[in-house]
Amino acid sequence: MSHRVLLVDDDRRLLEGIKRALRKEPYEILTADSAEEGLRLLQSERIDAVISDQNMPGMCGVDFLSRVSKERPHTVRFIMTGQATLEVAIEAINEGAITRFFTKPWNPVDLVVSLRQALEQKDLMDRARRLLEASRKQSAVIERIEKESPGITKVRKDSEGRLILDGAPCGYEDLLREISDQADAAEKQLKWVDDWDVRR
Repeated sequence: MSHRVLLVDDDRRLLEGIKRALRKEPYEILTADSAEEGLRLLQSERIDAVISDQNMPGMCGVDFLSRVSKERPHTVRFIMTGQATLEVAIEAINEGAITRFFTKPWNPVDLVVSLRQALEQKDLMDRARRLLEASRKQSAVIERIEKESPGITKVRKDSEGRLILDGAPCGYEDLLREISDQADAAEKQLKWVDDWDVRR
């Protein structure tokens, strides 16, 4: 699945420059010429990363990325500015929770590499969250079965950690089947969530 990157700047030349820098990357690029338009796109589209200018009419980049951080906390956030003051940097970090701060003129190679690394990390974190959710659902199933049939989940293992089925409590096969069914259901639900994100 291709990543979607949103570029937000009121300067069309800068937008085109960033698009050129990212032209060889496997991203779908969306653009907005204001923070307000960027927020509208975030409501209707799946966005993996946002690269925003700081100085824009209406809403500045820090305020915009602060909104992005609250509404889409797992979205990668980069900011660019031609006025790299300490105050702007602190606000960008504290309010916008940015991933990376770029000063103009920016280095295209640095931008490409930083975005690639940030999206790879985002993918790993997204996968970890899905696995954790599946694990929690499986644990809930095991707890429920143990409550209904105390001792049913207690199994013996050999020295290498393999399960010993001989003499296992009655209904052990049912436990495995239930866990497998719940894991399949959790996986289908996660796939539905992923598909729903794609449709958004």
